[in-house]
Amino acid sequence: MAIRKIVKVPDPILKEKASEVTKFNARLHKLLDDMAETMYDAPGVGLAAPQVGISKRVIVLDDGEGLIEAINPVLSNQTGEQIEPPEGCLSIPNLLGTVRRAERVRVKAQDRHGKPFEKEVDGYLARIFQHEVDHLEGVLFTDIADRVFDPRDEGE
Repeated sequence: MAIRKIVKVPDPILKEKASEVTKFNARLHKLLDDMAETMYDAPGVGLAAPQVGISKRVIVLDDGEGLIEAINPVLSNQTGEQIEPPEGCLSIPNLLGTVRRAERVRVKAQDRHGKPFEKEVDGYLARIFQHEVDHLEGVLFTDIADRVFDPRDEGE
């Protein structure tokens, strides 16, 4: 495993739509392992492959309940609304944003071996999934936020 460099704005890969994964092999497994190590080291709660310079539909996340790997994730059945807590992004240091997200979503994806899985998630985990899947579409939280701010300025 290795810690990879996190791509920062304005790198154009962050605005690209990522490609579907079709090969579930050792290369993908290494990418997943490296992404998890990179996310935990940052520290963060989610990371999408474009954030480490790979335009593939791969995300890792951990809301504190354990690592989740999702390949080719698709979100559906989005219900409810949440706007807290403010979102940040490892690719956009020093900024937070108020982003309206669904409270609950259904996630369909594949695991590292290509086996399909489906799960209903809500709350903070739903927020993380939506943020990371947006990365796969080339959408950054700053593109959709109601408000973007530097938290260092909030105490003044």
